[in-house]
Amino acid sequence: QVQLQESGPGLVKPSETLSLTCTVSGGSITTNSVVWGWIRQPPGKEPDWMGAIDASGTTYYNPPLESRTSIARDTSKNQFTLQLSSVAPSDTAVYYCARGSQGRSTWSKGTQVTVSS
Repeated sequence: QVQLQESGPGLVKPSETLSLTCTVSGGSITTNSVVWGWIRQPPGKEPDWMGAIDASGTTYYNPPLESRTSIARDTSKNQFTLQLSSVAPSDTAVYYCARGSQGRSTWSKGTQVTVSS
């Protein structure tokens, strides 16, 4: 059973960079045909896919966020990361990391990130 746990600060100041780490257990992030991604859900809105990284390390981004988003991985720790630069209060959301394969997905529990001075 694959489990994902995100970690990172819950409060980020405007204009700074939001950084989150997702630690994966029960499966390797280098497994073929599996992608690992980040999703966020602002208050009162639908979830919004931010981007993903696949088994080969290729990254994919949601175009509106691409200029501010960077997803990377550390295979030695079985972790992947999210960085979102130049944050604003509109980036306040619950952030989830997720595993996707063959049309099915597994999400983490989510972590609240608030952008405020």
